[in-house]
Amino acid sequence: MSRHVDIGDIRLHVVERGAGGLPLLVVHGGPALDHHMFGDYLDALGDEFHLVLVDLRSQGLSDLAPPETWTLERMAEDLSELAAAMGFDRYATLGHSYGAFVVLQHAVEHAGEPAATIVSSGLPSARYLAAVQDNLATFEPVELRQQVTESWGREAEARTQADCEALLHEQLPFHFADPLDPRIEEFERRTAGGVYAPDLLRHFAVAEYGGIELEDRLGDVTHPVLVLAGRHDRTCVVEGGEAIAAGIPGAQLAIFEASAHMTFAEENDAYVSAVRRFLQSVP
Repeated sequence: MSRHVDIGDIRLHVVERGAGGLPLLVVHGGPALDHHMFGDYLDALGDEFHLVLVDLRSQGLSDLAPPETWTLERMAEDLSELAAAMGFDRYATLGHSYGAFVVLQHAVEHAGEPAATIVSSGLPSARYLAAVQDNLATFEPVELRQQVTESWGREAEARTQADCEALLHEQLPFHFADPLDPRIEEFERRTAGGVYAPDLLRHFAVAEYGGIELEDRLGDVTHPVLVLAGRHDRTCVVEGGEAIAAGIPGAQLAIFEASAHMTFAEENDAYVSAVRRFLQSVP
């Protein structure tokens, strides 16, 4: 079921799947994308849990909020307000990539609220940006390296849906362990029809993703946390995931040896199984 939920003075777009169980608020990757990023890749969890795929403010089909509110702090607050508006007394969060930044911020700011947090392929820290650049410098084949480099440079110029679609298409090889993996085409087929927010993409392309530091506050998180990371992740390097797990008391770490950034697409069965086992163990 697809619907809008009012929180404060904006409306968030959500897609609900599953018949019941613990609500799981899912925040997808990419600041400009909508719920199609995860879509049916998580459908198997709906047999046991109440999936709520969330478009954040200004993403996809959510309301266009003022640019000054496009912060991790405000988006983390959105999750609390959304849970309250939907009547959830108890819920968990799952965020991938950029969404991982949001749910980690939420875990720090609202440590006593979610029943559990799942951080998937993402740590907001300038400390790892140099590693990303190093990975790009050795990325093969050269033609794809040039393609990815040029696409990053054009993010600040994105104006239309077509612009965003083209950028995602050009960057996907960098996000898979094998840049020629046929699952890249499968991912594009399964996520076709998504709605993008060029304004938000341009905003973060200019603001960049560095300078968002939470490592020194990870010890404030007291609820169960699962960290998921791809061994060959070039974008949110595996060391970032390891740092999150090391910084949060009792956090669990699952590393997927055959995947890179798109763990949920590259090793779907293992990814879903890890999430299911973790949520089943939450008190």
